[in-house]
Amino acid sequence: MASLRAFGVILQKLSPNPVTHNCPRLFHLHRNGLCSLSSLAAEASSSESKMKCRGNQMRRIWMSPVCMGRRSSKIAGRKGAQDAKKAKLYSRIGKEVVSAVKKGGTSPISNTLLAALLEKAKELDVPKEILDRNIKRASEKGQEAYIEKIYEVYGYGGASMVVEVSTDKINRSVAAVREVVKDYGGKMADPGSVMFKFRRARVVNVKASDVDKDQLLTISLDAGAEDVIEPPEYEDDTEEERSERYYKIVTSTENYSGILSKLREENIKFEPDSGSELLPISSIEVDDEAMDLNKELMDKLLELDDVDAVYTDQK
Repeated sequence: MASLRAFGVILQKLSPNPVTHNCPRLFHLHRNGLCSLSSLAAEASSSESKMKCRGNQMRRIWMSPVCMGRRSSKIAGRKGAQDAKKAKLYSRIGKEVVSAVKKGGTSPISNTLLAALLEKAKELDVPKEILDRNIKRASEKGQEAYIEKIYEVYGYGGASMVVEVSTDKINRSVAAVREVVKDYGGKMADPGSVMFKFRRARVVNVKASDVDKDQLLTISLDAGAEDVIEPPEYEDDTEEERSERYYKIVTSTENYSGILSKLREENIKFEPDSGSELLPISSIEVDDEAMDLNKELMDKLLELDDVDAVYTDQK
């Protein structure tokens, strides 16, 4: 069984033509509702329709297709993953606080970098005790400032990953990342060979079960959102699995606070990003085995203390 699994993985990695998918369906969203539904191909061939929509403050919502077949990696540890994501957010902010204090001292009045960071932490609902603990920690003897690094990785089935790291010991972090990637079947990529597949944006995550879709679209549009990405659906989803699906509101830095304020006004629960997220420009389809192996690799990378986030273009 193990040999068959290994053989399958080798064939997948050697496949010369991994299948990629752009988001297949698109709603044009106006203040008065949905004005049209088209495929991306139709949108590309109809420049007249696009120009007309632009003149009426068009916004877009990317609709994920209903995915066929059971994907075991989508099921395991969803609630645990949300808790881990929050822990990573707190850790990342803590590191930024340490670096800011190292550069300009503990007073937000004289340290404008720290003042801006404290405002950011407030926006992200980071507990005050975490901020206070890391301000104190920055003054401890031997504590160095943190440096941000990015590592690029090839996974299974043609999928790519970006690993964001914040560390006070560069040699330690790169050695740890390389070891995990090697042990779990990935391959370190050259700088720039993966990053071009992603774009950076501000993102607000809203649980699908907590909000009406049309209401969320209206609120997001009014507050200046660029896109609203709907979570994928699987034909064999259970009720519990559907309850753990999230919309992603994509916006600019300038409009981010306005969207959070609007969501609070409407009593809609949300999860903010940690300053920004990387979103794949297009997604790649992999088989179930590759998906499970990629998830295992990403989980092990996220277990590293220096790793703040891992992004993939796997669908």
